[in-house]
Amino acid sequence: MTGQPVYAAVCAGAAAWLLLERGGASRRARLLLAGGEPPRAAAWSWRLRTPAVRLRREWLCLVVAALVAVAARSVLPLVAGACAMPLVGRRLRARERAKERERRVDAVIAFCGAMAGELRAGWHPGQALLWAARTTRALGGEEAAVLAAARFGGDVPEALRRAAREPGAEGLAGLAACWQVAVDGGAGLAAGLDRLEAALVERRDQHERLKALLAGSWATVALLAVLPVVGLAMGWALGADPLRVLFHTPAGLACLAVGGCLEGLGLWWAGRVVRAAGEES
Repeated sequence: MTGQPVYAAVCAGAAAWLLLERGGASRRARLLLAGGEPPRAAAWSWRLRTPAVRLRREWLCLVVAALVAVAARSVLPLVAGACAMPLVGRRLRARERAKERERRVDAVIAFCGAMAGELRAGWHPGQALLWAARTTRALGGEEAAVLAAARFGGDVPEALRRAAREPGAEGLAGLAACWQVAVDGGAGLAAGLDRLEAALVERRDQHERLKALLAGSWATVALLAVLPVVGLAMGWALGADPLRVLFHTPAGLACLAVGGCLEGLGLWWAGRVVRAAGEES
Protein backbone atom coordinates (compact mmCIF):
# COMPACT_ATOMS: atom_id res chain seq x y z
CA MET A 1 0.00 0.00 0.00
CA THR A 2 2.89 2.37 0.65
CA GLY A 3 3.98 2.20 -2.96
CA GLN A 4 0.64 3.18 -4.48
CA PRO A 5 1.13 6.99 -4.08
CA VAL A 6 4.54 6.71 -5.71
CA TYR A 7 3.09 4.81 -8.67
CA ALA A 8 0.31 7.37 -9.01
CA ALA A 9 2.83 10.22 -9.01
CA VAL A 10 4.93 8.49 -11.66
CA CYS A 11 1.83 8.04 -13.84
CA ALA A 12 0.93 11.71 -13.37
CA GLY A 13 4.42 12.82 -14.41
CA ALA A 14 4.33 10.59 -17.47
CA ALA A 15 0.92 11.95 -18.43
CA ALA A 16 2.18 15.54 -18.15
CA TRP A 17 5.17 14.68 -20.35
CA LEU A 18 2.97 13.10 -23.00
CA LEU A 19 0.60 16.07 -23.01
CA LEU A 20 3.50 18.43 -23.66
CA GLU A 21 4.81 16.21 -26.46
CA ARG A 22 1.33 15.97 -27.95
CA GLY A 23 0.98 19.74 -27.88
CA GLY A 24 4.26 20.16 -29.75
CA ALA A 25 3.24 17.52 -32.31
CA SER A 26 -0.13 19.15 -32.90
CA ARG A 27 1.51 22.52 -33.48
CA ARG A 28 3.88 20.99 -36.00
CA ALA A 29 0.97 19.28 -37.76
CA ARG A 30 -1.02 22.51 -37.98
CA LEU A 31 1.99 24.32 -39.42
CA LEU A 32 2.55 21.67 -42.07
CA LEU A 33 -1.13 21.46 -43.06
CA ALA A 34 -1.27 25.24 -43.35
CA GLY A 35 1.46 25.09 -45.98
CA GLY A 36 4.05 26.90 -43.89
CA GLU A 37 6.91 24.52 -44.60
CA PRO A 38 10.21 26.32 -44.08
CA PRO A 39 13.14 26.18 -46.48
CA ARG A 40 15.39 24.22 -44.11
CA ALA A 41 13.65 21.48 -42.17
CA ALA A 42 16.41 20.81 -39.65
CA ALA A 43 16.82 24.43 -38.57
CA TRP A 44 13.02 24.90 -38.51
CA SER A 45 12.53 21.85 -36.31
CA TRP A 46 15.09 23.06 -33.78
CA ARG A 47 13.74 26.59 -33.64
CA LEU A 48 10.19 25.34 -33.31
CA ARG A 49 11.03 22.97 -30.48
CA THR A 50 13.31 25.28 -28.50
CA PRO A 51 10.62 27.29 -26.60
CA ALA A 52 8.68 24.10 -25.80
CA VAL A 53 11.81 22.36 -24.51
CA ARG A 54 12.66 25.34 -22.32
CA LEU A 55 9.14 25.46 -20.92
CA ARG A 56 9.09 21.71 -20.36
CA ARG A 57 12.35 21.78 -18.45
CA GLU A 58 11.13 24.52 -16.15
CA TRP A 59 7.88 22.72 -15.42
CA LEU A 60 9.74 19.47 -14.80
CA CYS A 61 10.78 21.04 -11.50
CA LEU A 62 7.16 20.84 -10.41
CA VAL A 63 6.80 17.30 -11.77
CA VAL A 64 9.81 16.08 -9.77
CA ALA A 65 8.61 18.02 -6.74
CA ALA A 66 5.18 16.38 -7.05
CA LEU A 67 6.79 12.93 -7.11
CA VAL A 68 8.81 13.69 -4.01
CA ALA A 69 5.78 15.27 -2.32
CA VAL A 70 3.67 12.16 -2.89
CA ALA A 71 6.46 9.87 -1.74
CA ALA A 72 7.13 11.98 1.37
CA ARG A 73 3.46 12.89 2.01
CA SER A 74 4.42 16.54 2.44
CA VAL A 75 3.81 19.83 0.61
CA LEU A 76 7.32 21.12 1.26
CA PRO A 77 8.77 19.60 -1.95
CA LEU A 78 6.09 21.40 -3.98
CA VAL A 79 7.07 24.71 -2.38
CA ALA A 80 10.73 23.99 -3.13
CA GLY A 81 9.89 23.07 -6.73
CA ALA A 82 7.92 26.29 -7.21
CA CYS A 83 10.85 28.29 -5.83
CA ALA A 84 13.30 26.44 -8.09
CA MET A 85 11.36 27.16 -11.29
CA PRO A 86 12.49 30.82 -11.70
CA LEU A 87 16.10 29.85 -10.96
CA VAL A 88 16.04 27.03 -13.50
CA GLY A 89 14.39 29.29 -16.07
CA ARG A 90 17.01 31.98 -15.56
CA ARG A 91 19.77 29.41 -15.92
CA LEU A 92 18.26 28.06 -19.13
CA ARG A 93 17.91 31.54 -20.58
CA ALA A 94 21.53 32.31 -19.70
CA ARG A 95 22.61 29.11 -21.45
CA GLU A 96 20.62 30.06 -24.54
CA ARG A 97 22.22 33.51 -24.57
CA ALA A 98 25.67 31.93 -24.32
CA LYS A 99 24.91 29.60 -27.24
CA GLU A 100 23.59 32.50 -29.28
CA ARG A 101 26.73 34.48 -28.52
CA GLU A 102 28.92 31.59 -29.71
CA ARG A 103 26.88 31.31 -32.91
CA ARG A 104 27.31 35.04 -33.51
CA VAL A 105 31.07 34.78 -32.99
CA ASP A 106 31.26 32.03 -35.62
CA ALA A 107 29.07 34.08 -37.97
CA VAL A 108 31.33 37.14 -37.64
CA ILE A 109 34.40 35.04 -38.42
CA ALA A 110 32.68 33.58 -41.47
CA PHE A 111 31.60 37.11 -42.45
CA CYS A 112 35.19 38.39 -42.44
CA GLY A 113 36.43 35.39 -44.44
CA ALA A 114 33.64 35.64 -47.00
CA MET A 115 34.13 39.37 -47.47
CA ALA A 116 37.91 38.99 -47.89
CA GLY A 117 37.36 36.28 -50.51
CA GLU A 118 34.97 38.43 -52.50
CA LEU A 119 37.33 41.40 -52.36
CA ARG A 120 40.10 39.27 -53.83
CA ALA A 121 37.68 38.17 -56.55
CA GLY A 122 37.48 41.79 -57.64
CA TRP A 123 34.24 42.92 -56.02
CA HIS A 124 33.71 46.42 -54.69
CA PRO A 125 33.81 46.60 -50.85
CA GLY A 126 30.14 47.54 -50.68
CA GLN A 127 29.15 44.63 -52.91
CA ALA A 128 31.34 42.22 -50.93
CA LEU A 129 29.75 43.38 -47.69
CA LEU A 130 26.24 42.91 -49.08
CA TRP A 131 26.98 39.38 -50.29
CA ALA A 132 28.76 38.35 -47.06
CA ALA A 133 25.90 39.71 -44.95
CA ARG A 134 23.29 37.74 -46.91
CA THR A 135 25.25 34.49 -46.65
CA THR A 136 26.35 34.62 -43.00
CA ARG A 137 23.66 36.67 -41.20
CA ALA A 138 26.29 38.07 -38.84
CA LEU A 139 24.92 41.61 -38.49
CA GLY A 140 21.92 40.75 -36.33
CA GLY A 141 19.37 43.47 -35.72
CA GLU A 142 21.54 46.14 -37.37
CA GLU A 143 21.73 44.29 -40.68
CA ALA A 144 19.28 46.61 -42.43
CA ALA A 145 21.16 49.73 -41.29
CA VAL A 146 24.55 48.35 -42.33
CA LEU A 147 23.29 47.21 -45.73
CA ALA A 148 21.61 50.56 -46.35
CA ALA A 149 24.82 52.40 -45.48
CA ALA A 150 26.85 50.16 -47.82
CA ARG A 151 24.33 50.41 -50.65
CA PHE A 152 23.64 54.15 -50.55
CA GLY A 153 27.01 55.55 -49.47
CA GLY A 154 26.31 56.01 -45.76
CA ASP A 155 28.62 55.77 -42.78
CA VAL A 156 29.44 52.06 -42.90
CA PRO A 157 32.00 52.07 -40.03
CA GLU A 158 29.51 53.69 -37.66
CA ALA A 159 26.80 51.21 -38.64
CA LEU A 160 29.24 48.34 -38.04
CA ARG A 161 30.14 49.73 -34.61
CA ARG A 162 26.47 49.79 -33.67
CA ALA A 163 26.14 46.18 -34.82
CA ALA A 164 29.20 45.26 -32.74
CA ARG A 165 27.34 46.17 -29.53
CA GLU A 166 25.37 42.93 -29.68
CA PRO A 167 26.81 40.00 -27.68
CA GLY A 168 29.22 37.95 -29.77
CA ALA A 169 29.50 40.55 -32.53
CA GLU A 170 32.43 42.47 -31.03
CA GLY A 171 34.60 41.50 -34.00
CA LEU A 172 32.56 43.84 -36.19
CA ALA A 173 34.27 46.76 -34.44
CA GLY A 174 37.54 45.52 -35.93
CA LEU A 175 35.87 45.33 -39.32
CA ALA A 176 34.74 48.93 -38.88
CA ALA A 177 38.32 49.97 -38.13
CA CYS A 178 39.62 48.10 -41.19
CA TRP A 179 36.97 49.77 -43.35
CA GLN A 180 37.86 53.20 -41.96
CA VAL A 181 41.59 52.71 -42.59
CA ALA A 182 40.95 51.40 -46.11
CA VAL A 183 38.73 54.36 -47.00
CA ASP A 184 40.89 57.09 -45.41
CA GLY A 185 44.37 55.75 -46.10
CA GLY A 186 43.86 53.56 -49.13
CA ALA A 187 45.14 50.41 -47.38
CA GLY A 188 44.14 46.97 -48.57
CA LEU A 189 40.88 45.93 -46.93
CA ALA A 190 41.27 42.24 -47.77
CA ALA A 191 44.63 41.99 -45.96
CA GLY A 192 43.17 43.67 -42.91
CA LEU A 193 40.22 41.30 -42.94
CA ASP A 194 42.57 38.32 -43.10
CA ARG A 195 44.44 39.51 -40.02
CA LEU A 196 41.16 40.26 -38.25
CA GLU A 197 39.81 36.80 -39.08
CA ALA A 198 42.98 35.15 -37.76
CA ALA A 199 42.76 37.14 -34.52
CA LEU A 200 39.08 36.24 -34.03
CA VAL A 201 39.77 32.56 -34.70
CA GLU A 202 42.61 32.57 -32.17
CA ARG A 203 40.38 34.24 -29.59
CA ARG A 204 37.60 31.71 -30.18
CA ASP A 205 40.03 28.79 -29.92
CA GLN A 206 41.39 30.18 -26.67
CA HIS A 207 37.85 30.38 -25.30
CA GLU A 208 37.19 26.78 -26.33
CA ARG A 209 40.39 25.61 -24.64
CA LEU A 210 39.37 27.42 -21.48
CA LYS A 211 35.94 25.76 -21.56
CA ALA A 212 37.61 22.37 -21.91
CA LEU A 213 39.87 23.08 -18.92
CA LEU A 214 36.91 24.15 -16.77
CA ALA A 215 34.76 21.18 -17.77
CA GLY A 216 36.24 19.07 -14.98
CA SER A 217 35.47 21.76 -12.40
CA TRP A 218 31.89 22.03 -13.55
CA ALA A 219 31.60 18.23 -13.37
CA THR A 220 32.72 18.44 -9.73
CA VAL A 221 30.04 21.03 -9.03
CA ALA A 222 27.40 18.79 -10.62
CA LEU A 223 28.62 15.84 -8.55
CA LEU A 224 28.27 17.89 -5.36
CA ALA A 225 24.70 18.71 -6.35
CA VAL A 226 23.80 15.04 -6.90
CA LEU A 227 25.45 13.60 -3.76
CA PRO A 228 22.52 14.31 -1.36
CA VAL A 229 20.10 12.58 -3.73
CA VAL A 230 22.44 9.59 -3.94
CA GLY A 231 22.58 9.43 -0.15
CA LEU A 232 18.79 9.41 0.12
CA ALA A 233 18.56 6.68 -2.54
CA MET A 234 21.10 4.56 -0.68
CA GLY A 235 19.14 4.94 2.56
CA TRP A 236 15.97 3.89 0.78
CA ALA A 237 17.74 0.88 -0.75
CA LEU A 238 18.94 -0.22 2.69
CA GLY A 239 15.35 -0.37 3.93
CA ALA A 240 15.16 2.96 5.75
CA ASP A 241 12.61 5.69 5.12
CA PRO A 242 14.68 8.89 4.88
CA LEU A 243 11.86 11.00 3.47
CA ARG A 244 9.61 10.27 6.45
CA VAL A 245 12.41 11.24 8.82
CA LEU A 246 13.23 14.42 6.92
CA PHE A 247 9.67 15.71 6.47
CA HIS A 248 7.81 14.38 9.53
CA THR A 249 10.20 14.69 12.47
CA PRO A 250 11.56 17.86 14.12
CA ALA A 251 15.14 16.66 13.86
CA GLY A 252 14.64 15.74 10.21
CA LEU A 253 13.15 19.14 9.38
CA ALA A 254 16.04 20.86 11.09
CA CYS A 255 18.55 18.73 9.17
CA LEU A 256 16.67 19.41 5.95
CA ALA A 257 16.73 23.17 6.49
CA VAL A 258 20.39 23.33 7.49
CA GLY A 259 21.47 20.85 4.81
CA GLY A 260 19.52 22.65 2.09
CA CYS A 261 21.07 25.99 3.03
CA LEU A 262 24.58 24.52 3.13
CA GLU A 263 24.03 22.71 -0.18
CA GLY A 264 22.81 25.88 -1.90
CA LEU A 265 25.66 27.94 -0.43
CA GLY A 266 28.23 25.35 -1.48
CA LEU A 267 26.93 25.18 -5.04
CA TRP A 268 26.83 28.97 -5.30
CA TRP A 269 30.39 29.30 -3.98
CA ALA A 270 31.78 26.53 -6.20
CA GLY A 271 30.09 28.02 -9.27
CA ARG A 272 31.42 31.46 -8.39
CA VAL A 273 34.99 30.13 -8.05
CA VAL A 274 34.80 28.36 -11.43
CA ARG A 275 33.29 31.41 -13.16
CA ALA A 276 35.92 33.69 -11.62
CA ALA A 277 38.66 31.40 -12.89
CA GLY A 278 37.18 31.56 -16.37
CA GLU A 279 36.90 35.36 -16.32
CA GLU A 280 40.46 35.87 -15.06
CA SER A 281 41.86 33.56 -17.72
